[in-house]
Amino acid sequence: MSISPQLLVSENSLSKSSKYANMFNKVPQITLVFWLIKMMSTTVGETAADFMIFNFKLGLPVTSLIMTVLFSIVLVIQLKAKDYIPWKYWLTVVFVSILGTLITDNMTDNLGIPLSYSTIGFSIILAVVFAIWYAREKTLSIHHIDTFARELFYWTAILATFALGTAAGDWFAEGLSIGYQNSTLIFAIGIALITGGFYVLKLNAVLCFWLAYILTRPLGAALGDWLSQPIKNGGLDLGVTSISVVFLLMIVGLVGYETYKKSRRIGRN
Repeated sequence: MSISPQLLVSENSLSKSSKYANMFNKVPQITLVFWLIKMMSTTVGETAADFMIFNFKLGLPVTSLIMTVLFSIVLVIQLKAKDYIPWKYWLTVVFVSILGTLITDNMTDNLGIPLSYSTIGFSIILAVVFAIWYAREKTLSIHHIDTFARELFYWTAILATFALGTAAGDWFAEGLSIGYQNSTLIFAIGIALITGGFYVLKLNAVLCFWLAYILTRPLGAALGDWLSQPIKNGGLDLGVTSISVVFLLMIVGLVGYETYKKSRRIGRN
């Protein structure tokens, strides 16, 4: 279920003229650690939203407002960074994961929009974001998120993938009555097929990255529900509190490792 560090690397994606071509890139290298943190952040987005709504009894509207404000603050901190700072980047990912979940939940619970419509709608929105991004920048590669405009496109696309993933995950598990466990397996197989397509069929690296990135969200949503939901609903009843805390601690540990690696790399240079 893991994806190789080489998934996004293509021969023409990096400048051969300078070993410092990606010095000011604002996103991390695509490694196994990247995918592990991404996976856990998607699950935390699912469980943390439920935790705040039900355990703190804040309700969906109040929780959504609080998370929108907090996400805006964290995003500004990330945008002001000069290069990739692990804690700033991944804190933004965690908050965008929670916000993406809440956007879909509001559309479903408050507006009564079916999950199938939300899935289609967010797919169209994401396609439009990619189209505008490519038309302006001539690349969708995350090896070159090194300008303000590209970073805005990047985070807009990320938010759309999280909202889309939440809708698709819930639609498969609940709307189509496939169940959380089976949905988790289906999305995991999808990611495995994309990985195989990259290595065996030599599919475009950027395309494979974004497809895998999109699918990790419904995988995380289905996994989070499977682990936390009551047994009568098809889950393992581990509780949103336990899952959120465990995964957050693992994220903190891996982000600390990323920070250590970066400091070592800077020290060698």
